[in-house]
Amino acid sequence: MKILNYLRGTMPRPGLALSDAVGLDLLACQPSLSDNWLVMLPDLSTVRAIHDDHVQQAAELEASWAAGEKPTLPYFDLRQARLLTPIILPSKIIAVGLNYRDHAAEQNKPLPPRPLLFAKAPSCLQAPGLPIELPEDLTRVDAEAELAVVIGKPGRSITRQQAPEHIAGFTCMNDVSDREAQYTDKQFFRSKSIDTGGPCGPWLVTPDELPPLASGLAITCRWNDRLMQSSNTEQLIFPVDELIAYISRNMTLLPGDIITTGTPGGVGVFREPPVFLKPGDTVTVSIEGLGSLSNPVRRRPG
Repeated sequence: MKILNYLRGTMPRPGLALSDAVGLDLLACQPSLSDNWLVMLPDLSTVRAIHDDHVQQAAELEASWAAGEKPTLPYFDLRQARLLTPIILPSKIIAVGLNYRDHAAEQNKPLPPRPLLFAKAPSCLQAPGLPIELPEDLTRVDAEAELAVVIGKPGRSITRQQAPEHIAGFTCMNDVSDREAQYTDKQFFRSKSIDTGGPCGPWLVTPDELPPLASGLAITCRWNDRLMQSSNTEQLIFPVDELIAYISRNMTLLPGDIITTGTPGGVGVFREPPVFLKPGDTVTVSIEGLGSLSNPVRRRPG
């Protein structure tokens, strides 16, 4: 099941991707879902029931649209929709540093003994297709392909065995990083929280469509036509269940919270010579089973 948010007119709406072409507006099916979906996911059992009621109609709808009929609610043409981030207002974004073996190797660093956590401000989130905007004073900005996990059930002191029941799903994330701020500040918050520096999407894929804990998925990052990162989520030093257990020891995880699990080797700053994003670039993060997240890079107006 692929859960998404999209823009209908000027209003964000929750929906489902029933196929590559057919989207389903969840609020048109169940108006009661409007109560809190901006800050957390809709009730997943309700969403599953709606999905199962409508998914069989996707092929028939595609054929009728190809014959010239226009989509009508609760359906919409997913190919024409402007997608938003799968979570719009999370309470927090928790990121993990140095969590791929190949990323540690490219820095000649030993594997960390425990997860290295830092925060990204939720205001950094950016929708699929919208620009990563670079202010004039930022000239050493990098991109990082990451697997992100979204919490669906609240909890604290969650065990590794309990972790899967707290996972709503997985999505692609681009952890855009201001390297100058990162190395000047000696910590990550400012460098990782620039406006538009958290592209996320295109949708949230529920765990039943993926291998356990989203392990063994190919992950890539392209800058224009150049393949920068190519790895696999089995390279994670601390897998998703261990991250959830570690983070929740002293911190309550809430529905809609995003944990972005780290980046593989191949980032721009560790290349010889180093390379950084510039206006006119397009960055595409792709993860097997999750789809692709693509964002152009431009200079921030003003």
